[in-house]
Amino acid sequence: MKYLDVRNQKIIDAVIEKANRVCPESLALIGIYGSFATGDFYEKSDLDLLVLINDDKGWQLGCAFIQDDLEVGHDIYCTTWEKLQMDSLYNDPNISKLMDSKIVYCKDEKYLEKLESLRKKVNDDLLAPFSRKDYRKAENMMKEAEHRYLLTMITEDLADIRVQAGYAIYYIENAIAMLNKKYFRHGMKRIYEELELMDRKPQKLCEMIESVLSANSAEQVKKHLTVLIQETLRAFKKAEAEILVQKKPVMADSISGTYEEMFSNWRNKMYVAADQDNRHLAFMSMISLNAMISDVGDEVEIASYDVFGGYDPQNLEKTAQACDDLLKGYLKEYKKANLQVKRYSDIDAFIRQYLKELSKYEEY
Repeated sequence: MKYLDVRNQKIIDAVIEKANRVCPESLALIGIYGSFATGDFYEKSDLDLLVLINDDKGWQLGCAFIQDDLEVGHDIYCTTWEKLQMDSLYNDPNISKLMDSKIVYCKDEKYLEKLESLRKKVNDDLLAPFSRKDYRKAENMMKEAEHRYLLTMITEDLADIRVQAGYAIYYIENAIAMLNKKYFRHGMKRIYEELELMDRKPQKLCEMIESVLSANSAEQVKKHLTVLIQETLRAFKKAEAEILVQKKPVMADSISGTYEEMFSNWRNKMYVAADQDNRHLAFMSMISLNAMISDVGDEVEIASYDVFGGYDPQNLEKTAQACDDLLKGYLKEYKKANLQVKRYSDIDAFIRQYLKELSKYEEY
């Protein structure tokens, strides 16, 4: 289809000519990505261009139009260096524009060098061993999918259900790509092929997605999306278990202040909740306590603590005592670290010690 090559070159030449006329310093480079870069194009394919601009004047190079003779729409969309820098952080797998664009015009060699440095940053990241940081990035995408799943489940109109389910699928696909440290190279047309090649994923992932897309009732959409979410979360659990986390040993500098913070934030709240029979205060306080212990446990080799093991919604006094006992149990971590709890007989005793510590810094 040589006529498509001719057409594409005309579009590229027009962008360059307009830049030379109206904003000669704005256009950094032009690249081709999408179907014409991957070879997946056909007679109705539009031209996907990376039109990289240096300043706001360059926005006038953008234009969306329809080519009537081929009935093809085109979107000449400008991209900034800031956008590519964000892409280089690899928080999203839709970065083929950055990574795979075939450069067909460059105003100055320095721009190509800058682009290559961003690409190298991503490549180095992708080649590094899968880490907890990588898992967290994928997990962020999965949380978006879970949010959309929740909206699907509480929606009643079938059209709205399909919209939310579609977003859930989009984020699940992104989450799986991130879980495998991959990015999508071929767009929506071949996304199943790319997903099938990834290792960390549910079995029959694409079949489960198709089941959601094929559902013809609200009940069926919700049913199949539930299965898809559950199986994807299992894949995440399996991936998390594979990560070799290098946790810090329990030492003074790794847990200092954690007991005092827990005591300050939640110990007395639990007894207030018991006195007032306030289940919401008790329950949400325990949620916060559990989050802090989990955060500490992600970084430090502490024992396991079951915060909700002592929760009794009918007996908040007993619940408060169970939380108090758990906090006392946490003191064994301080014992491991030869760390003393900071306790003072009254506020004046604290202030004397607090200012005494300040004077030590002043000596330096």
